Amino acid sequence: MAHRSAHDLGPDDLVLSHFSLERFHPFPDRLDAAAAAGFAGIGLFTGDYLRLREEGHTPADLQTMVDDHGLCVAEIEVARGWGAADPAERERIEPVLWERADTFAPRALQAIGPRGGTVEEAVTGFGRLCDEAAAHDLAVALEFLPFTDITTLADALTIVEGAARPNGGLCLDLWHLERGSDDRASVADLGAELVITVQMSGGPAEPVDPGQDYKDDCLRNRRPPGSGDFDAVDFVRRLTELGVTGPWSVEVCDERAWGQPAASHVRNCADHLRAVLSAARSG
Repeated sequence: MAHRSAHDLGPDDLVLSHFSLERFHPFPDRLDAAAAAGFAGIGLFTGDYLRLREEGHTPADLQTMVDDHGLCVAEIEVARGWGAADPAERERIEPVLWERADTFAPRALQAIGPRGGTVEEAVTGFGRLCDEAAAHDLAVALEFLPFTDITTLADALTIVEGAARPNGGLCLDLWHLERGSDDRASVADLGAELVITVQMSGGPAEPVDPGQDYKDDCLRNRRPPGSGDFDAVDFVRRLTELGVTGPWSVEVCDERAWGQPAASHVRNCADHLRAVLSAARSG
């Protein structure tokens, strides 16, 4: 079955991020659900990839499975240890990153904290990661996470702009803009070239369980884009006005859906996001 190159994906294309399904949801079911819902690509998480390799799947096997579903691997999730935080983690994980890059030709690598060390060390480490990624035709999207030491959009922007690599930029996750210390308006001054990946979800304005910590909340209580209290339509309009032209990733970590067939949850998320995109473009 023909599939699009990840580098050709645009604003009408959807990508299924890894954590929209249970962490180690069966890979064939993940592909079936994404293809049936009309996604163009998927994100491939390091832990899932290592598990599949340990089960005996070769990179070529996995590429064939993806191709047979008419999909591409659009994003590699995730790079850790690229700063001063954990050199041993970097040495363990990075060869696996480049193996996936060379096998699947994705458009982007998602990087997250902790950065460890100083901001200057983080800038150096991110620049090095971008340089290595460039050799594999990859952009690097740094995501700020309020439960790491890259807490805000400003933190991530300081590192990205300090490194000043043409393939380095940001991953904007609507959940963290709605529930962290930033807000949707904080993206207004970004250059479109800095926005490499965008992760869409809905959710409640406040924690479902007041005693639940932020990380657990965001990995369990997301909702399909456009549902809950987040203004996904406004977010899409803001990014469109900036000139962002990449695909839209769905990252809906919803524990209520983990017991459902993958296809129903993924289809529901796709339908909601398409409705958001339609409303943003018609308003």
